[in-house]
Amino acid sequence: MNPTPAQQRALQLLLLAVSIAFAWILWPFFGAVFWAAALALLFMPAHRRLLRLMGRRPNLAAAGMVLLCLLVVILPIGLLVAALVQEVALFYDNLQSKKIDVAAVVQQFIGTLPAWLTGLLDRFGLGDLASMQQKLATGAAQASRFVATQAMGIGQNAFELIVSGGVMLYLLFFFLRDGARIAAHIERSIPLSPEHKTHLFGKFATVVRATIKGNVLVAAAQGALGGLILWALGVKAALLAGVLMGFLSLLPAVGAAIVWVPIAAGFLLAGSVWKGVVLIAAGVFAIGLIDNILRPILVGKDTQMPDYLVLVSTLGGIAVLGLNGFVIGPAIAALFIAVWDLFASRNDAQRASP
Repeated sequence: MNPTPAQQRALQLLLLAVSIAFAWILWPFFGAVFWAAALALLFMPAHRRLLRLMGRRPNLAAAGMVLLCLLVVILPIGLLVAALVQEVALFYDNLQSKKIDVAAVVQQFIGTLPAWLTGLLDRFGLGDLASMQQKLATGAAQASRFVATQAMGIGQNAFELIVSGGVMLYLLFFFLRDGARIAAHIERSIPLSPEHKTHLFGKFATVVRATIKGNVLVAAAQGALGGLILWALGVKAALLAGVLMGFLSLLPAVGAAIVWVPIAAGFLLAGSVWKGVVLIAAGVFAIGLIDNILRPILVGKDTQMPDYLVLVSTLGGIAVLGLNGFVIGPAIAALFIAVWDLFASRNDAQRASP
């Protein structure tokens, strides 16, 4: 017996209501669920190979892949965060105790400016050295206090992070083991043609894999190389600077330069000319080239999206959803393009038919 239109509408409303309720219940663990799904997509090809090597034993293969993910991804990130918390706290203490004197650096910088530039600053009300020193010093202290507060918050919320991490690993095991069956069930429930569903699912999986590989590897490469160079040059808080370079690598071309250019200028103003020259050369010819070489290969090639759309969707995703947004943003942009392509192709087919 076919359902009546009223019964169909009632079923649709019930489906919408229970879906919203289910999403509301899962929202506190949204990050854990999302990253479990994203890591499952990323490691699924390796999991299939491991499954074949283990003689089609799905539980053992999934457990082995979760252990590999824990050792390769999660444990290094945890150690990095712990070291970063300590370094941020030390940097903030040095600012408070004047071991790092921002005002002195500003005064030295302004003293090296030519007279015409000093006069231009005066015309715009920026020539008051004492006021400028105070504002910059206050701004640096407030920025470091904010970073220190956020870093300490990570340590204070350790229990919540441990619970979320446990949920993520638990879900990752089942997403790896049962991922094909879950995807097939979701695909069967979506009221689209098989061709459209295959296209959209494939596009989503490709973008998620490419974005994680691209952004994470580019950020890790730029941050690690930049931090190593700064450590070799004797820069204090080199780890903090390296992590900042990694995060800022989302900005094209100038991302990491926001960190290393002021440090190089500080070397030159302090008389350490060779350190400044080495850092500038390394920043231009090593750190900068990583972004120009790796990102198009790892992100743009697989997503088949222009670089500007990858950038805007990544930054927009981060602004709306925080850290999760650097994957969700490009995925939404790719699905937006894919859906409109399907819509346009359907209209073209309708116009071409007699």
